Amino acid sequence: LALSLSVFVLQLVVGLITGSLALLSDAVHVLSDSTGLLVALIASALAQTPSSDRRTFGLHRSEILAAGANGLMLLGLCVGILVSAVGRLNDPPVIDAPLVLAAAAVGLAVNVAGLLLLRKGAGENLNIKGAYMEVVGDALGSVAVLISATAIYFMGWNILDPIASIVIAALILPRAIALLREVGEVLMQSTPRGMDLDEIRNHILGVPGIVDVHDLHVWTLTSQLPVMSAHVVVDDHVTTMVQAHEILDNLDSCLSDHFDVKHSTFQFEPLGHAEAEAKTHQ
Repeated sequence: LALSLSVFVLQLVVGLITGSLALLSDAVHVLSDSTGLLVALIASALAQTPSSDRRTFGLHRSEILAAGANGLMLLGLCVGILVSAVGRLNDPPVIDAPLVLAAAAVGLAVNVAGLLLLRKGAGENLNIKGAYMEVVGDALGSVAVLISATAIYFMGWNILDPIASIVIAALILPRAIALLREVGEVLMQSTPRGMDLDEIRNHILGVPGIVDVHDLHVWTLTSQLPVMSAHVVVDDHVTTMVQAHEILDNLDSCLSDHFDVKHSTFQFEPLGHAEAEAKTHQ
């Protein structure tokens, strides 16, 4: 967060001095990145809050809300950059290319440092992944500014400055859409990517004593926390708690080892019970 804010101040000041829209666009992008990192930091702290009677899962879902906020900010940023860039295409201003080059080079170096800091967590946490993606966009934006400023300095092609701004917006847009799509899948309680319900069903049916499974649901509470529930029909010979306990141990072990499902809930049923259940939730 400190690294991003320092880059924002540098690019904002130099962008205002030189009149470079590309550098100002990158500065606004970095500001959005800084805001996203702050939200991610707060959300990560909230996710550590213990559960309570009112919030039985704690505040884990705050990570997803933070990732969604990041995606919306990126989307709004794209629109703002495009509007400003299109307005300058017909009459691009003259900019101080050497100063823009220096600021973009510093920004790129700091972004690379930020990527190294976030790289490990991005593979484990959707919230950190959102922050990582924003820093990736910052780095690519700095590269675009470097290329445009170099061409302006040697060839005097001032139109490349607003064009570089459009390139920055084009780099942001697909990342924003992808992040919002992932957030939407979590909030809509979709089956996590990479999990096959048929495969899970077959594994459950492979546990001795189980003859059928229905009302099988798998969703994601937050990143890296898949949750599952199912109605399990057991054979008539399962009549004691000892037998039920053994089946539960086998189910938990199977799901934890093969599908990384750490929180699962099973409703045991005798044969024929499914016909008496209400159908509205199936």
